[in-house]
Amino acid sequence: MPLELEEISIQQQFEEVIASEDKLMIQEFLNHQNISDVADLIYNNEEYESQILANMSVNRAVGVFKILELPTQKRIILELPPVKTAELLNELPPDDRTAFLSELPSNVVRELVKALSPDERKVALSLLGYPENSVGRLMTPDYVYVYEHDTVQDVFNTIRKFAKNTETIDVIYVINDKGELLDDIRIKDFIMASPEKTVDEIMDNRFIALHADDDQEVANEAFKMNNRVALPVVSKSNKLLGIVTIDDVLWVANEEFSEDIQKMGGTEALDEPYLETPIFKLIKKRAGWLIVLFLGEFLTASALAFFNDEIAKATVLVLFMPLIASSGGNSGSQASTLIIQAMAMGEISLKDWWHIMRREIFSGFALGAILGVIGFIRICLWHLLMTHGVMEDLYGVHWLLIAVSVGASLIGVVLWGSLMGSMLPLILKKLGADPAVSSAPFVATLVDVTGLIIYFSFAYLFLKGILL
Repeated sequence: MPLELEEISIQQQFEEVIASEDKLMIQEFLNHQNISDVADLIYNNEEYESQILANMSVNRAVGVFKILELPTQKRIILELPPVKTAELLNELPPDDRTAFLSELPSNVVRELVKALSPDERKVALSLLGYPENSVGRLMTPDYVYVYEHDTVQDVFNTIRKFAKNTETIDVIYVINDKGELLDDIRIKDFIMASPEKTVDEIMDNRFIALHADDDQEVANEAFKMNNRVALPVVSKSNKLLGIVTIDDVLWVANEEFSEDIQKMGGTEALDEPYLETPIFKLIKKRAGWLIVLFLGEFLTASALAFFNDEIAKATVLVLFMPLIASSGGNSGSQASTLIIQAMAMGEISLKDWWHIMRREIFSGFALGAILGVIGFIRICLWHLLMTHGVMEDLYGVHWLLIAVSVGASLIGVVLWGSLMGSMLPLILKKLGADPAVSSAPFVATLVDVTGLIIYFSFAYLFLKGILL
């Protein structure tokens, strides 16, 4: 309750200050608010969003701009006065600026790059030159480096001189005269060392480095496996190019997670927040997969046409078609979701395929047996109620064989669904495609078709010469 009152108070104060039209009062008010509170003011007062940033000190404006959503950033950067735009872009950390510019059309990027100072323009163009989704796009060239022959006292002098413009000084990087990375040393190791000690006496030559052309997911895995707030980025010849900080990797992980969730739902990934995505673009993103899945379901009609004679002879089999198809689709969706998540978390890799298959064969058979027994018992109980006149007779005299057919089909369909759902993401990964494409709807559609074939095959096996 106190937090809500505080938020209301900030909004009311903002409205009063804006109404006063006193520029100095507006600046003082905004510069004394928390960064997150100013971001909330921007979201709640869209008509003033560019005015809010324009009236803040450049350092605080940068702090706010970094945490805003992309559509809001785009609107603000186009509405700000040219001088303020130049100030903001020049002060943005290179990695954040690169992430923002890479989301804009090329003609807009060209105009914004012109607003940068010569040094910042050089940095921006260098980072934008790396492949999309590469570590090079994430790194910042602002870091503290020292030489192996420096003393600890020299290191602290370097930190005092250059650390102001860096994102982190938790780790200091050691290079040689050729610019090659030799080691990374935590600042606490320098703090604990005597001033006259040299850097090479502290080095242990054990460090983890990323390559500029690595995929951003490589950086995500590296941070998960190593307790670091930043990792160095090197060229193929081991030249130190920059560093990647954990906040950027967390942002990438969040983007990847959102993209995978959308793909697993059977849609293309959205480039913007849902409410900011134009309705026709949203339809376009969803229509493609819906058409593919719809055409896939035509195979179900083909499968039914193939068993048309069997259906005509034993219409009772139609009663269980939705049950069989949905059970197989559900098991496949479960398996694909578990495998895609495990792959995203780095818990499994392609080399684990045989171990995964064995587990899914066992679990698929066990799950199918559970559903098969339930289905068998349900038919038996229904028949028992029919014989006592409680229910209408649906299954006839061959109810037991129908129950066996349904039970066996459920085992086969659930087993097949588990195998399809678990193996398809691995196959796509092997082919270089995104495993998330093997979404739950996609797997369910495939299993629908094959599930009906399995069902009618078992029915033909048990009911041949009797109903079929």
